[in-house]
Amino acid sequence: MIRQTAAEAREPGTILTLEQARTMARAAERKAAENHTSVAVTVVDGGGYPILVERMEGTQLASLTLADRKARSAVFYKRPSGAFEQALTGGKMAVLALPDAMPAAGGIPVLQDGQVVGAIGVSGGSNAQDQLAAEAGMTTLPAHGPN
Repeated sequence: MIRQTAAEAREPGTILTLEQARTMARAAERKAAENHTSVAVTVVDGGGYPILVERMEGTQLASLTLADRKARSAVFYKRPSGAFEQALTGGKMAVLALPDAMPAAGGIPVLQDGQVVGAIGVSGGSNAQDQLAAEAGMTTLPAHGPN
């Protein structure tokens, strides 16, 4: 498993706060509700460690693990987890051998000045619904948007 400490993963002054994570999760959950689904949301720091984990009422338990895996994948590979889904759909089976890569949309890294400071992972709907919810969470960050 690939892991860094939060201090190793970020420059001084670049951090994703708990309040930002809460705001991201609320936006993701609102989007999920608009799409008539319930989701789990995980927001991690730049080392892939959880800042916030939430599960909407009625969400399958497996979505807790899947949301975490999507967020960590986005941090570790500095790209949306959906990129691995697209690669796998395109026949690139090697994706399955990549450590901590989650080939399912719904994980998006949070970048600040080119550095990964965290990520959001969403699971519970279809991959497309999870991606829309994660993008909604990202729009709450002023200097960011969907990556």
